Amino acid sequence: MAPERIGGYRIVDLIAPGGMGEVYLAVSPTADRVALKLIKPELVEDESIRARFAAEVDSLKQVYGSLVARLEDADPYADPPWLAVDYVPGATLRQHVDAHGPLPLPTAAMIAALLAEGLAKVHQQGLLHRDLKPQNVILGPAGPRLIDFGLAVLIGREHGQTRPGEMVGTPAYMAPEQIDSDGELTSAVDVYGLAATVVYALTGHHLYPQAHGWHLVRRIADPADLPDLTGLPAELTQLIGAMLAFDSTARPSLAAVKDRMLQVATATSGSSVADLRRTVVETTFDASRELSIPPELTDPVVDPERGIFGDPEPEPPSTDPGPSGAEQPAPVDPAPTPVDPIPPAPRPEVSWLVEQVRQRYARRPTLLS
Repeated sequence: MAPERIGGYRIVDLIAPGGMGEVYLAVSPTADRVALKLIKPELVEDESIRARFAAEVDSLKQVYGSLVARLEDADPYADPPWLAVDYVPGATLRQHVDAHGPLPLPTAAMIAALLAEGLAKVHQQGLLHRDLKPQNVILGPAGPRLIDFGLAVLIGREHGQTRPGEMVGTPAYMAPEQIDSDGELTSAVDVYGLAATVVYALTGHHLYPQAHGWHLVRRIADPADLPDLTGLPAELTQLIGAMLAFDSTARPSLAAVKDRMLQVATATSGSSVADLRRTVVETTFDASRELSIPPELTDPVVDPERGIFGDPEPEPPSTDPGPSGAEQPAPVDPAPTPVDPIPPAPRPEVSWLVEQVRQRYARRPTLLS
């Protein structure tokens, strides 16, 4: 059961359970809505992991842009540790596809271009998402937003190595090097995750058939076992294939992915990028999923002895009965004292100027014709 308050935020409703903890809608004292995640205590039992989480939070504070859910506040040393990001209403990409089927090619390509741009800004801060998947993309009122970026490192060791029985990421969307890597992970892991996410958006299926975790992991780690791209439009086959290359160094950059996705989106729709962005919102944002805040949490609390701005409320006129018991009428302001009008200022004497002008014009009759 969630506590009533965390770090000054009041818990309102459960948004979703997660692998790292539960996510709640919460509200600040000034009625700002946030998605507040309570991290599972067992993930940060080790002080070194908790310290790494704190360092990760510090880095997340530098992430910017409209395509990521910005960090609002966090306390990695609380019990349980928590973090809060701005609340983005809407369905996840996974929920949308499951409910409405695969996306049209222009819409999916436009979303992919936006996600590539958002990931690039995350990478500029030295962070990797590591767990990009349809569940971590919110289709909000301003377009797609990345959530949970940079946090999957909590369940891994340094440089992407994992503890026995643990992996950094979700198996169905993990790059091969996330499974068996002796070196540092690079931005290529997110390029792979983006490709897997786009495949699901366009086809409704994963790269590999659903299977037990370790059986699936073995398939991903086998360079001869190619991912299933059935149903993928021909316009994206070559690009997606490159993004899913087993060799991470062979994958294209996020900038190249964004450019190609924009080319496909505009060419297959005949629309401008601005029109495509509007189409993405109009066709994917589900306003019915927006969680509301009870009115008592949004109205200001007013001290009955003082006004909203701290000034004393004016006292009402007295209606106490007088000595006779009859109610006394409210006092009437006395008539204002008449004020003598200000006499008008005397008009200046200008007859001399009039005569001078008349004589000048008399000497120049052409000016009067």
